[in-house]
Amino acid sequence: MAFVDEIDITLKAGRGGNGIVHFLHEKYKEYSGPDGGDGGRGGAVYARGVRDLALLAYYRHTKELAAGIGLPGGANGRHGKSGDDLYVDVPIGTQITNKDTGEIFEIETEGQTVMLLSGGAGGYGNERFKGPSNQAPQQCTPGKPGEKGEFHIEMRLIADVGLVGLPNAGKSSLLNALTAARAKVGSYQFTTIEPNLGVLHGIVVADIPGLIEGASEGRGLGHKFLRHVERTKLLAHCVSLESADPIADYKTVRAELVEYEASMKDKEEIIVLTKSDCSTPEDIAELSATFEEMGREVLVVTVLDDAQIKRFSDELVVRARNAA
Repeated sequence: MAFVDEIDITLKAGRGGNGIVHFLHEKYKEYSGPDGGDGGRGGAVYARGVRDLALLAYYRHTKELAAGIGLPGGANGRHGKSGDDLYVDVPIGTQITNKDTGEIFEIETEGQTVMLLSGGAGGYGNERFKGPSNQAPQQCTPGKPGEKGEFHIEMRLIADVGLVGLPNAGKSSLLNALTAARAKVGSYQFTTIEPNLGVLHGIVVADIPGLIEGASEGRGLGHKFLRHVERTKLLAHCVSLESADPIADYKTVRAELVEYEASMKDKEEIIVLTKSDCSTPEDIAELSATFEEMGREVLVVTVLDDAQIKRFSDELVVRARNAA
């Protein structure tokens, strides 16, 4: 199933049930007074957070969802049954925008629920209209319509560590080496076209698809990828040692991050020099020193060296927990 991280959908709360006109029937007394009950309330619409990043894919062909309608009132003053509430399950980290009102809802924890739309009130039965001057009311009222809205639902990953960098910087290979993830890897750019997640000793690590120059303006699906970086606690900026100019690579991605969201400038970041098997210790030491002069901590790793992966894994966990 294709990965889907945003959808547009119409949501409708339920209409309230109608009140009814009814009179109590007793032996030898045909009309003993009004007893028509009120209609039930229409179902409301809620969003609910779950731990399933692929969940929005189930809605990708759905244009509209509706809560249940309230049932009409009954005799003997009985209220109609309320309509069933509708729960729209969404991944943790989802932002929901009511396109009609501009109201924004954030789902940040598992099990969190927020009401998006209210159901319509039930109508009044004729029992409500009884009075000294109206002993046999024939009035009742219809149920009110429920609220309706057009919604944009957009998932933004909440992860402890976000692996960012240019395409083919080794992010997916690193995620696979650190965790049980099975991210697709290849020797060409844009192998990753959707975020991948893995768990490392309780730390959630996200492999964000490669960013390019102009990503903050939407190039290369830039906005689609950049929004997943916003909520990560720690950026692990992967810079490939295969590159002809690692510093320029770093500055390119860094500029796009800050251009997209100014607060990225202050987000905690470490430099991860990947593919260390492709460089000499002297060149790695010189490059590390340059990054350290820029105020960045530097970690060095290659997925071909289990000992390096172990050291890197331990250090990444410590930094991620400190960032939290």
